[in-house]
Amino acid sequence: MGRLVPERSDGVLTMRDFVKAGMFPASSIKSGVKLLGDGKTFVKDKLLIEVPWASASAIAAIEAKGGYVTTVHYNRLALRAHLKPHKFPTKPKAARAPEGEGATEHDKHLLPKRARPPPKYMQYYTDYEKRGYLNPRVQLERKQRGLKDIL
Repeated sequence: MGRLVPERSDGVLTMRDFVKAGMFPASSIKSGVKLLGDGKTFVKDKLLIEVPWASASAIAAIEAKGGYVTTVHYNRLALRAHLKPHKFPTKPKAARAPEGEGATEHDKHLLPKRARPPPKYMQYYTDYEKRGYLNPRVQLERKQRGLKDIL
């Protein structure tokens, strides 16, 4: 298994980082991953994590160390774009961000916009206790921490 290194410049770990570290193959992710609190005793550092689902104990363990968890919705297309951005067309050179520090694979490709969650999941992603990305308090806390906007 490789090192868990965030690809994004703001230091947030995503499912793509877990796949790149060899924790599980991309083909095994059908609708996302759930962050569980089973290994909470092993959390030693401040972690910033974006996953589709997280248990209350996992959120508490990560935030106890100064980290932050945000639960974000991925539909099938967005999940494919997140895990395999190289399968999408590349941006024209004029539209690309300058190469160098902080440029990721996502910055090089034309990726679809993220869809809103379906009505049955809307309550989950607007709930502060679940750290849903559509909750205004979560959006404010992310902005205060200097994290990228999800919407």
